Amino acid sequence: MAGEERFDYYDEAGTWLGSAPRSEVHARGLWHRSIHCWLVRREGERKLVLFQRRSTDKDTFPGYYDITAAGHLTAGETMREAAREIEEELGVPVPFETLIPLGEARHEATGFAKGAAFIDREISGVFGFVYDAPLASLTLQAEEVAGVYEADLSVMIALFDGERDHAAAAGFRLDAGRHPVASEIQVKASEFVTRPSSYYSGVFRALLLHL
Repeated sequence: MAGEERFDYYDEAGTWLGSAPRSEVHARGLWHRSIHCWLVRREGERKLVLFQRRSTDKDTFPGYYDITAAGHLTAGETMREAAREIEEELGVPVPFETLIPLGEARHEATGFAKGAAFIDREISGVFGFVYDAPLASLTLQAEEVAGVYEADLSVMIALFDGERDHAAAAGFRLDAGRHPVASEIQVKASEFVTRPSSYYSGVFRALLLHL
């Protein structure tokens, strides 16, 4: 497809093999790279993690809850350059040097996007960022993000450890006119993009150490 973005792809050991259009990478299940960034903040004694609700127009997992900001690395792009996703999705300029490295995660998922089967195999650099401004100060990229919420880290750990059925979260969503509207929700683990529960609880435990 003309103008389609290209991704570098790799073998299972992480060795670069070449680049291909996004649609081909997902159709063939080729390993490619992405960046995950979880924002956290303190409010008094509370330690909070922020997460987004994906736009209902997304080709994969529309309307699911997800990492605060994330994105694929395009061909030739470095992890440092990919940190642009944070500002693009949330309106927060975050220098790469201020990110907290939390390791690497591998994720495989299958499904259908716009009627076509996909196999998503990602090698993700995972980072945290301590955000010191109110949640309402974020500016969402409506094409990608339908809303943003925050919840207590300890409660979210319990949710993904299977010790709770739901967690209370508060934030805002974008209305039909793309204006922010305050929103409170009860979220379940099954409403997040499908990843191992250990990914979520492990990242949340690591973030807790930095607040």
